[in-house]
Amino acid sequence: MSAQYCIALDTHCEFCEMVAVSITGKIVARERCETTIPALVAALEGVRRPRTLTFEEGPLADWLARNLRPHVERLLVCEPRRNALIAKDGDKDDPIDAERLAQLLRGGYLKEVHQAQSLDRTVLKQHVSFYHDRVRERVRQGHQLVAQLRRHGVFASIRDVVDPDERRRLWKQLPPRKILRNDLDLVRQVYELLVEQEEQLRTELVRLARREEPVRRFQELPGFGWIRSITFYVYIDTPARFPSKSALWRYCGIGLERRHSGGGPLQVRLTRAGNRRLKDVLLGAAKSAAVSGDNPFADKYVYWTQEEGIHPSTARRNVARSLASTLWSLWKTGSQYDPTLVRGSGRPSAPASDARSPIT
Repeated sequence: MSAQYCIALDTHCEFCEMVAVSITGKIVARERCETTIPALVAALEGVRRPRTLTFEEGPLADWLARNLRPHVERLLVCEPRRNALIAKDGDKDDPIDAERLAQLLRGGYLKEVHQAQSLDRTVLKQHVSFYHDRVRERVRQGHQLVAQLRRHGVFASIRDVVDPDERRRLWKQLPPRKILRNDLDLVRQVYELLVEQEEQLRTELVRLARREEPVRRFQELPGFGWIRSITFYVYIDTPARFPSKSALWRYCGIGLERRHSGGGPLQVRLTRAGNRRLKDVLLGAAKSAAVSGDNPFADKYVYWTQEEGIHPSTARRNVARSLASTLWSLWKTGSQYDPTLVRGSGRPSAPASDARSPIT
């Protein structure tokens, strides 16, 4: 470690447990302080410079990172899942957790979690996430409403339920129980409210997306509209995060993991980590691009499925990787999308992950 002192925080809403260790592993400071920026800054200032600070990713991480970064030489927000097994070893409480985290930092064993560098980018990411949460909740409420109808032998789509004339016809097929209709009406009202909120959020989100120059270039790709483009933009945050396209694919949940030991067979599988929202965006864009046709990504899909005999789901993942690589390249170089420059527009070659690899 380049820093002389390594500081770890075990964070909670009411208080934080702080432990600082020297480069030799000796505890030089231990303190419990309130979870306020002035109290935490005062605790940090009690440790000599140079100092490196770490705490685990969580609801407080972004706020703490923005406010505490100026007071340390280096700040590292770490991945809690990587620390879980060590944290479970032996006794456990807040001071012990903080001490173990400080020792992991000293040894260089922590995996850093990227944090947005500005409040504006953080708020924009939260707004995008809120929109997707509303969509997910709207879909959940619709499924619940349709499922409740099926329990009484009434089969209909959510579009039928929200249509007033069709709804009256469906309601007549239900058992004559007032409480049943009241329950269904409550779920329907929630669904319609969520639809209204979703439309409002989408209008605002498109307006914000048009202001971001990279997003305007992203939405020129097949399968990418404003929503998918700005989702990719805010969740990736900066293309400099990734040393290679393979690392980008793994973060997006569409990369591959290879496992091999001794004389056993080489096993290749989809990564089990990754950002679920980015995975949904890229796979959805790949499906849209393949269906729309008349674009190089659709040509890739047709070639892999029809000439190479690759399973359609594997081909879609390959198209998703190709789309992610193209977005990443456009972002890094500042160039415009040019269909003729997409590699493999004639006879597409498989991504570096190997289109024929067995994927589980």
